[in-house]
Amino acid sequence: MTDEIRIEPIREDHVEGFREALDIVARERKYLIFLEAPPIEASLAYVRDNIAGGHPHMVAVADGRVVAWCDIRRAARDAQAHCGTLGMGIIPGYRDRGLGRRLIAAVLDASRAAGLRRIELNAHADNLRAIALYEKVGFEHEGIARHAVKIDGHYIDSVKMALLFD
Repeated sequence: MTDEIRIEPIREDHVEGFREALDIVARERKYLIFLEAPPIEASLAYVRDNIAGGHPHMVAVADGRVVAWCDIRRAARDAQAHCGTLGMGIIPGYRDRGLGRRLIAAVLDASRAAGLRRIELNAHADNLRAIALYEKVGFEHEGIARHAVKIDGHYIDSVKMALLFD
């Protein structure tokens, strides 16, 4: 039950668990553009930068283990500083339990509080479960990037989606 899973802002002591969860999802080779997680040093630097930069980054923790994450990185350029890009993943065994919706709600609330106005994402076109979730929380389709991803010799289109805060 998702009540036993805590959603909380990422901390440095979550880094190993975050990296492990990212690696598990990446190695499935069907949801992310990562095919494996970056080294622990790079993961630590990413998390530290998210914390220092105020980039919303939440993790889902079950029995002391990071089982999912969702983050939004603010665009680096001043003219796009109102925009952020969402990334997320949930390890097998924790999917289809409402966890994704809880994570997105938490990170969107934090993004709104941080002054972001536009959140965008890319989803593999064959990831219908994720696309349906994004639609449920208010993301709208903005286009398709054809053959945007190539995994194991197979091209995958990428669905471009965005949500605008009022």
